[in-house]
Amino acid sequence: MSLKSETVSIKSETVSRKRRSTRTLPLHVILIAVGALMVVPLVYAVLSGFKSTDELSSNPFGLPKHWLTGNYTGILGSGDFWRLLGNSTLIAVATTVLVVAASALAAFSFARFAFRGREVLFTLFTMGLMFPFAVAALPLFLLLRYLDLLDNPLGVILPQAAFGLPMTIIILRAFFREIPGELEEAATLDGCSPFGFFWRVLLPMARPALGTVSVLAVVTSWNNFMLPLLVFTDNTWWTLPIGVQQFQGQYSSDYARVFAYLVLAMVPALAFYSVAERQLVGGLTAGATKG
Repeated sequence: MSLKSETVSIKSETVSRKRRSTRTLPLHVILIAVGALMVVPLVYAVLSGFKSTDELSSNPFGLPKHWLTGNYTGILGSGDFWRLLGNSTLIAVATTVLVVAASALAAFSFARFAFRGREVLFTLFTMGLMFPFAVAALPLFLLLRYLDLLDNPLGVILPQAAFGLPMTIIILRAFFREIPGELEEAATLDGCSPFGFFWRVLLPMARPALGTVSVLAVVTSWNNFMLPLLVFTDNTWWTLPIGVQQFQGQYSSDYARVFAYLVLAMVPALAFYSVAERQLVGGLTAGATKG
């Protein structure tokens, strides 16, 4: 009887595995298709950068017959590319530090303090998510010109931080509210001030959420095109998105070199995301599973 029961259990496990694999097969097919849609254009751009323009016209989808590295090395040897890269890095880091610091303090106030008009004020912040940049372009330009912030990196950093506040505050407030109140009471009994609790207890516990909003702020700033284009008329402070547009206009007939520039412009963002992916997913998961 024991042998028969083991045989029956093995058969049932095999059947259940087959059923699970059958159910998950459409999901796997969809994931593979979505992954291919994302990877194939990137691979095509990388390979196109190793071709000449003539070969790209005659053989757009095949492997390069002669692997030409001159398109990539020529761009990497240009000081303009590294200047654009440095500008984008500086603006992204400064924006992230500013928006995370201001949002953490605001989210702490919204999450841990009860005051009159708190929910109304928080609703005003959330309404910022529905405020498109195109509507604010002209008033923002006039304000920056009045403050003499045109052709100044602060003219990009400050508005980017302002537009990043709503989403960052929403994420951090939800995370801060899940921190047990007993921890705050214990810290208060130990003589810890509200800011001391925020700095010594709350922020270390909120590292996943802080990492998540930092990654989002960096990626948003790195990909921003309209605001730097609005603020910078001097090419000294141009960022990589503007550099891509200018390079494409300058070498409009040299498609292979344009592809090489696009790939090199994407490499820093892809490298940063590959490093920060675990932090981003972990922070979102932690925020979703709390409570």
